[in-house]
Amino acid sequence: MSEKAIYDFEGIEIEYEKQTEGDKDYQRRMSAYAFKQIREKSGMSRPEFAEWLGIPYRTMQEWELGRRSMTDYVLRLIAYKVKMEDLLKKGELKYVHD
Repeated sequence: MSEKAIYDFEGIEIEYEKQTEGDKDYQRRMSAYAFKQIREKSGMSRPEFAEWLGIPYRTMQEWELGRRSMTDYVLRLIAYKVKMEDLLKKGELKYVHD
């Protein structure tokens, strides 16, 4: 049985299975899983999320299914955007513009 752990990803907690030794696809699967959890946290469907982010639906789908990998900084930026949007909706953060 695999061991579970919690990772705080830019303020979004993600439960995941710890890596097994010699698993070369682990990082891609983790990114796909984290991306899906972040999208689900947003409450948006795949097409809505892709439009909101301004990325092609197919690219987003490939990331979420683990067929294509994304760089870590892109995943972090997406998580940050979802977290900030959540704080704005809750009224815990105010958008200030000039």
